[in-house]
Amino acid sequence: MFYVSTSGGSFLLYDFDPANMKARPARKPNLNWGAEPQFSFQQPNVLYGLREREFEQYDASSGRVTVINDPSKCVKLGSGDRGSSVTVSADDNRFMETLGPQQDEYYMVYVYDRTQGCRWLNTQTGEIGGQWGPKGTISVADRFLLHNARMSKSGKFVDLRRGRNVIGKGWAIWEVDSMNVSVCPRACTGHHVLGYSHLISSSGMTHPMDVWLRPLNHLENSTPIISGLEPDKGPWFDSHFSWNNVDVNDSAPVCFSTYQPTNPDTSGTALLVNGPWENEIDCAETDGKASKVWRFTHTYSTARNGFWSSPRGNVSQDGRFFMFTSDWEDVLGKTPKGENRTDVFIVELK
Repeated sequence: MFYVSTSGGSFLLYDFDPANMKARPARKPNLNWGAEPQFSFQQPNVLYGLREREFEQYDASSGRVTVINDPSKCVKLGSGDRGSSVTVSADDNRFMETLGPQQDEYYMVYVYDRTQGCRWLNTQTGEIGGQWGPKGTISVADRFLLHNARMSKSGKFVDLRRGRNVIGKGWAIWEVDSMNVSVCPRACTGHHVLGYSHLISSSGMTHPMDVWLRPLNHLENSTPIISGLEPDKGPWFDSHFSWNNVDVNDSAPVCFSTYQPTNPDTSGTALLVNGPWENEIDCAETDGKASKVWRFTHTYSTARNGFWSSPRGNVSQDGRFFMFTSDWEDVLGKTPKGENRTDVFIVELK
């Protein structure tokens, strides 16, 4: 299955036939979830999401909705606080969300463990509390509001992205079972993605493909996964990473979609390409044995028609497919508002 977010804030579910590369609408979910859901890594028909701030489970085969946990029963929240950024560990045991009035003003990271109960970090005060683990105030001086947060597949680490009104620079990592919060020491720009115990991100230094693998408990130790890069000579391009196919050793290839923000925005005009990997769907080796990059397809995305026209994508959990968005060089037609349309595409990674 896969889902597509609508412009109205809901999502639509589709069944996907991998043998024939065909999709058809699935049961329409009767849900009032305010953030993007996440598929279970254990049960193919199960999705997790947030109803205002409660964790819920949806079974697409039966249409049944189950409440998992309500954060307000564990920690005091404001009446206007809502949840966002739901992520679930690979064993379906831990759930995480950010809480606050709106994006860039989230102040709470909330984790629920099915066995141990709740645990939370207030990033504005530095306080940690809940039903398990050590409690108190973190030792680092950083106090900030959140843009978003994500939890690792192991459920042991949370990636904290700063919002407005911050003290300090760069993103931070909370080791959930402890009081440890570590701040990115260098090369802290760009997008990144979490595995079980590692993080992959662009360094933002010499080349857009200068991608680093960092242990989440030792951010100072970084290993470039692509060797032999020359300094980039053309306009800098951007990328989004997806690692849904990651294994427990963090050795599965990481996949990504790249785009050039300076692409022409004229119907049918070829995109700007100065070298390999630009405006492409690619995957890169992470096992340390080599630094191979697999190039699968062009995105044909101008990335000039709003947020989703840039090729935001996800690799399937088995690593066989990659789904991404594209405006396809402005030739897909117009929306009811007269804007260039953005569609969803799936490529088989072979």
